[in-house]
Amino acid sequence: MEKMRLNFWLMALRPKTLGAAVVPVVVGTLLAFRFGHQVRWWLSAWALLSTLFIQIGTNLFNDVIDFRKGADTNQRLGPQRVTQSGAIAPAWVFGAGVFSFLLAIACGMPLVFQGGPVVIGIGILSLFFGYAYTGGPYPLAYKGLGDIFVVLFFGLVAVGGVYFIHTGEWNLKAVVAGLQVGFLATVMIAINNFRDIAQDKAAHKRTLAVRWGPRFARLEIRFLYIMSFSLSVYWLISGCWGAALLPLMLWPGARGVIKQISVHDPGPVYNKLLARAGLIHLLFGLQLSLGFLIS
Repeated sequence: MEKMRLNFWLMALRPKTLGAAVVPVVVGTLLAFRFGHQVRWWLSAWALLSTLFIQIGTNLFNDVIDFRKGADTNQRLGPQRVTQSGAIAPAWVFGAGVFSFLLAIACGMPLVFQGGPVVIGIGILSLFFGYAYTGGPYPLAYKGLGDIFVVLFFGLVAVGGVYFIHTGEWNLKAVVAGLQVGFLATVMIAINNFRDIAQDKAAHKRTLAVRWGPRFARLEIRFLYIMSFSLSVYWLISGCWGAALLPLMLWPGARGVIKQISVHDPGPVYNKLLARAGLIHLLFGLQLSLGFLIS
């Protein structure tokens, strides 16, 4: 019984999504290292813990709120949700989300001492929008703004924030790396929303897929992949040949996801495509980071 309960909690954390929190920290740290800045590795460790707890808290809030709003039912095509299935009581899941955010604040304190008001602002906004992704009076995911949120906070803000902690500055390099990482993270949201288009429409969850339809959803995924890989040209111009070339090894996998999305209507097969997109995001971030080291 205890093992089963632990498995349910692990399911609630959604471990397959946590790469979205890990990749920006790694990329932002090694970007700073590549361009000659002093890297304090212990700060990156605290940043990693803080972003992980924000991601986990967001997942837990999403589990409860989507169930309460009727977006998660027993007809869902995606993985089982612990609140919807009755595996864990909603109050416990919500409380765990609050606790996770408190841990994120605690882990972020060393970053505040280093980065000052800028880091405080990033932290407050990240926590606020982590909850507001599905909660509050204007839930972003229900208004078609979830994709923009992911580009901003799992790309530009996350990569740029870690880079700022080590360098004390923002520049175009951090923006480009942040966009690449953010676009690939948004692919996962776009696939998820396209898979759930019928159920989201019934629950009045107005994602971009619901608002603009299947053709737009397919074009969005294609656009996000093409833009992320195309930005590799910037690293070639900047003299980072490794950062430009290594991630391109993953293009055949991304092209395969685009092709499968084009020929399959939303269904259980999208769960495999979502897992593949998550792996591409993780490997792209690692190979981009490795490229910074060897260039």
